[in-house]
Amino acid sequence: MKPNIAFVTGGYSTEAEISYKSALTIEKNIDTDKYNVYRIDITPQGWFHEAGNGQKITVDRNDFSLFIDGKKLTFDAVLIGIHGTPGEDGKLQGYFDLAGLPYTSCDSATSALTFNKRYTVAVAAFAGINVAKSVHIFKDNPVSPEQILNQLSLPVFVKPNNGGSSIGMSKVTDAADLAGALNKAFKEDDQILVEEFVAGREFTIGVFKSPKGIITLPITEVISKKDFFDYEAKYQGLSEEITPARVDEAIADKVRSTAKKIYELLNCRGVVRIDFIYNEAKQAPFMLEINTVPGQSEASIVPQQVRAMGWTLKEFYSALIEDALARK
Repeated sequence: MKPNIAFVTGGYSTEAEISYKSALTIEKNIDTDKYNVYRIDITPQGWFHEAGNGQKITVDRNDFSLFIDGKKLTFDAVLIGIHGTPGEDGKLQGYFDLAGLPYTSCDSATSALTFNKRYTVAVAAFAGINVAKSVHIFKDNPVSPEQILNQLSLPVFVKPNNGGSSIGMSKVTDAADLAGALNKAFKEDDQILVEEFVAGREFTIGVFKSPKGIITLPITEVISKKDFFDYEAKYQGLSEEITPARVDEAIADKVRSTAKKIYELLNCRGVVRIDFIYNEAKQAPFMLEINTVPGQSEASIVPQQVRAMGWTLKEFYSALIEDALARK
């Protein structure tokens, strides 16, 4: 019998829009000859599966099952395609752990840690990974722009500490603009990370685990047509993404080896995407952040890297599902 796979999409945050864009690509490329796939929408209004006749079937959250045609349907594994909460921050992972269901992403502890940008860079720095100098700010304990600039030098990036897709992020080059950037980020999160700008080339790389070990996908160089790789650059075509990157092998090897080290350090599972700045002065990659549920839309980088490696997306998603099923 074919395994039953729940493909979860949606989410509770502003990143749900990105989840649905990723869902279009994933659903077209899951191997339905190998798996029975059921899309599950997880929204603030409820968790449900839409049957072929348009009927919305509510998920029984006691055991994450469906009741279809008079029969109870349970799942063998979960393919997680939710960006933001609750699919990228560890909440769903903890729920699936309690239900005894394997899934395709990092576990709950790693997901929660990496969703918090500040804690991620702190752990990485402790292990010797190069990261930008930063300040962590909480909404209920405000810090003035002057206090921030006493610790950091312009330009700086201001970003919500939890979240992705560069929503709420700003690059600040003038001290007069810092207060506005802080307010913009606080609209998305109760915590903010302010990081010093690191000069260099921007690279991003997908990493995943297979029975053969940790595999790094071909590196992508990101050249934004804006000041930085923000939401518009990512999803509205305002960037050039070169895959595979045209880069000296010595630099590429440093990026790949650092990415593998981070993957092992943080006990990652499934596919993650790690963003770097390669600083020429230090001749080293600086880690920016880790995305444990990287985008899979037509505009996303991981699908580009998979194809550049010579795989089809169908082969890739099958590898992720098989890795999860092996933990059942």
